[in-house]
Formats: sequence, structure tokens, C-alpha cells
Amino acid sequence: MRFLSRLGSESSTIDMSCVFCQIPKDRILFENEFGYAILDGYPVTDYHSLVIPKRHVEDYFGLTKDELLAADELIKKLKDFILSKDKSVSGFNIGMNAGEDAGQTVFHCHIHLIPRRKKDVKEPRGGVRHIIPGKGSY
Repeated sequence: MRFLSRLGSESSTIDMSCVFCQIPKDRILFENEFGYAILDGYPVTDYHSLVIPKRHVEDYFGLTKDELLAADELIKKLKDFILSKDKSVSGFNIGMNAGEDAGQTVFHCHIHLIPRRKKDVKEPRGGVRHIIPGKGSY
């Protein structure tokens, strides 16, 4: 299995015990200088994807401006890709978990892009606010 190589500059920081530092090349949908995009291994909807910085950094708050811009570029590419593959997609949730108490289980920053479809849940209003039970409806 061939793994993504990260040589040179700040993007070279990796942790060989980290699952996101060892993504096989054949899983990568899109890549740029600072990050890559893959389909989530445990999707909550079809085409649920992840944008992951190449540099091993714990969470969103540790990203550089260049990494943020690169992540944004990959999110937009993924959105266009998903919409071209699945015409039933009518919305997206974009989310990150920063810290154990926020639900983070892999401590390498990753951004979820979750495609949504009409009537995929009974009441979508409130979106990510549903993370805290009873707080999604307002």
C-alpha cells in the first residue's frame, strides 16, 4: 500500500500513529499543497467526505492561513463533485470537532462535508444545533 508523502516545509509534520497521517493514495479524491479530501470511512450519508490537512495538527484552531484557504478550496471541489454524482443532494452540513468534549476522537484536524437530501430527517431546521439534545429547535 502506498501512503501519501509529505516532504518539506511546515507540511512535513506527521505522526505515524495517526490514521490521517497514513491515508493510502488510492483513497484520495482531491489534493492540493496543504491538504487532501477523502470519502469518510464511517459515513452518515452517501458521499460524506473529509478534508484533512497534510500537516499533523490537532484541530481547526492550529491551522495556518494557507491551510485554511487550501481546505476551503477542497471543500468547494468536493461540493461540486458530490453534486455532479448525486442530483438528490439539496444541502450540506460542514462541521468539525475540536477537543474531546466536543466529540473529537481522531486528534488530527479534519472537516466533515455531509451532503443532505430533502426529508432525510424529520426536522432539519436547526442543523448542527442538534448536537446538544433539545437545542436544535428554536
